[in-house]
Amino acid sequence: MRRINEKFGMRNLRGFLKGLNKIIKFQIQRLPNRGKMVKICCIGAGYVGGPTMAVIALKCPKIEVAVVDISVPRINAWNSDQLPIYEPGLDEVVKQCRGKNLFFSTEVEKHVAEADIVFVSVNTPTKTRGLGAGKAADLTYWESAARMIADVSKSDKIVVEKSTVPVKTAEAIEKILTHNSKGINFQILSNPEFLAEGTAIKDLFKPDRVLIGGRETPEGLKAVKALKDVYAHWVPEENILTTNLWSAELSKLAANAFLAQRISSVNAMSALCEATGADVSQVSYAVGTDSRIGPKFLNASVGFGGSCFQKDILNLVYICECNGLPEVAEYWKQVIKINDYQKTRFVNRVVASMFNTVANKKVAILGFAFKKDTGDTRETPAIDVCKGLLGDKARLSIYDPQVTEDQIQRDLTMNKFDWDHPLHLQPMSPTTVKQVSVVWDAYEATKDAHAVCILTEWDEFKTLDFQRIYDNMQKPAFFFDGRNIINVNKLREIGFIVYSIGKPLDAWLKDMPAVA
Repeated sequence: MRRINEKFGMRNLRGFLKGLNKIIKFQIQRLPNRGKMVKICCIGAGYVGGPTMAVIALKCPKIEVAVVDISVPRINAWNSDQLPIYEPGLDEVVKQCRGKNLFFSTEVEKHVAEADIVFVSVNTPTKTRGLGAGKAADLTYWESAARMIADVSKSDKIVVEKSTVPVKTAEAIEKILTHNSKGINFQILSNPEFLAEGTAIKDLFKPDRVLIGGRETPEGLKAVKALKDVYAHWVPEENILTTNLWSAELSKLAANAFLAQRISSVNAMSALCEATGADVSQVSYAVGTDSRIGPKFLNASVGFGGSCFQKDILNLVYICECNGLPEVAEYWKQVIKINDYQKTRFVNRVVASMFNTVANKKVAILGFAFKKDTGDTRETPAIDVCKGLLGDKARLSIYDPQVTEDQIQRDLTMNKFDWDHPLHLQPMSPTTVKQVSVVWDAYEATKDAHAVCILTEWDEFKTLDFQRIYDNMQKPAFFFDGRNIINVNKLREIGFIVYSIGKPLDAWLKDMPAVA
């Protein structure tokens, strides 16, 4: 200090430091977003967009998150005490953040224009006509969102694919944004979701992995880092995987295909178990203890459902066909065929067991959602089972703790793939299915019924008073367990004729084989 004082003098030193301070302040002012809260906007307030953004808002209190949708009723529901979707833990997360740094709005263009990062979580239904009908994904809503983003943007943005999309979708979206950019720079990232409905909040809190795909350019890597920094607020760095765009897009399709494949594999074994007297639960347990295989997704059932599995496999099939890989396409088609076979086999078992007719017989359906702890009915196996029974003129009494009568009636009257369009674009049901009644009590559903079918593994069905149910049913009383959740021996002791998928057949059922 003495040397500096001698060279400059104390007065000169003060002047030097003052000038240096001004230079530093000026440089800081030039830094982007100084003092500005990072803003995220998600287009689409559905099963993916709503929960994902709610958790981001909770874990990142300094980030402003807006979830936008053109559906006024849906947004109103997100802003009410009755959220539009049921997911354990979601209500608590939303209530903690809503109105603070989490907002639900129909002002789509406003929030997109203000955002730094735009997630796109819109419907990607299977095409029902034209090229690729019945297999290819319809990207109409995605393209519309991309054009709107380009039109309203006044600043550079990171656009994130959150919907499940075909490989190379990012490239197409990139072209739309680039050709309509007006000098604004856009970076496209793929950030597929790997949520399981019923455990979505838990999955978001502690994900196995977060996958981010981007262009391997300086700008692309910078965008990847920006999104990685958001998730790094609560996800360990080793759980955040980064890849190129195409790998990220294909990884999502591959993950769902592999999971669906496991379900179809164990369901195929369930048919063989019934034919040979083996027990599929014992077989799957023995197989699952192999550390190379593991126990998950080895529960035999009436079939898989949900918005992703079938749609993504059909999409994968179409991509394989377009790339000259017919043998690979056929392999994945078989996963869907086994799933359809399992549902048909279940219906045939019900009808064949009941003297080969269910005409005018009351059949109680317990559970309509595609799995427990969700109200989601998209591609639920219950739809095909119910339609199969209705085709044989059964009378159905349906109970599910989370699915409304309106939703059940819509599902039973809609055409295939109509469910994956926004609600306001879905065809309205002109009439209800007269042979279907929806009740809010399992005992009411089973009263005077000839048969009971469990189609969703709700926990409450495991603890029902089965003696009471048996006493109030027509005799012989049939029980068809499509989820393998009940004690077969206990029900047989009560007097039920029981069918449980993949389990040794009741003597009665052996005498009346179901031909699929």
